[in-house]
Amino acid sequence: MKMVALAVLVALGVYAGGVLPGTGDARAASSKDAAETARQIRWLDLVPPGWDPMAILREKNKDRGGYISDADPRIMQVLREMREIWDTAPVNEAMDGAVVKLPGYVVPLEEVGGAIKEFLLVPYFGACIHSPPPPANQIVHVVPTKPARGLRSMDVVWISGRLQAKRQDSMMGKSGYHMDAYKIEPYVEPKEK
Repeated sequence: MKMVALAVLVALGVYAGGVLPGTGDARAASSKDAAETARQIRWLDLVPPGWDPMAILREKNKDRGGYISDADPRIMQVLREMREIWDTAPVNEAMDGAVVKLPGYVVPLEEVGGAIKEFLLVPYFGACIHSPPPPANQIVHVVPTKPARGLRSMDVVWISGRLQAKRQDSMMGKSGYHMDAYKIEPYVEPKEK
């Protein structure tokens, strides 16, 4: 049951700002040349202001000061309810249509001839593979404009493209966003300004 607590802590870390905190704002670009106008965003920009997925956990456990142990028989029910909240997590509608650049980890969904045709982009290592999927508003379903060669599971990349608030279910998780990525590049830490 300690893995249950670890999964909740990892999710809290993502909600608090993500493991790969890109910088910049979430304004949509209007130029014809999207490659030059993509705005670098953070994972937290994908979360609607005020959305608090942990409120149910605090509410259910306020008689214990917000703490629930792995041995508590209520933990499985609370986790089922949290999974439902995360799978239906609201998106930030202000991000719909924005041309953005976002860092994250690759979770392959479909490969053809050694190239990845689609994948999920997630904010922390192991998400959807070694740990439960993050909230849907922290998963981007990515379809490269041409299949991406040389990518492996959990590679860290930057993706650039027009973000759509569009839900999709996959065997690895439920995404709240979709992107037809025109650019995929290895992750390099942004320089401080």
